[in-house]
Amino acid sequence: MFGRLTFPQLLFASILGIAGGIYIFQPIFQQHSRDQKELKEKLKVAEESEEKKS
Repeated sequence: MFGRLTFPQLLFASILGIAGGIYIFQPIFQQHSRDQKELKEKLKVAEESEEKKS
């Protein structure tokens, strides 16, 4: 069985790979989330000021 992996080994390697990817890219996901919140708040403020002008 040299070179072959059993199902539990494949499952473990897959879970480990996904978890590692999430761990590595977590700061990027958090920054994107913060940017989206800031953008939404700025848009809300802009809409409120447009309503006041009308």
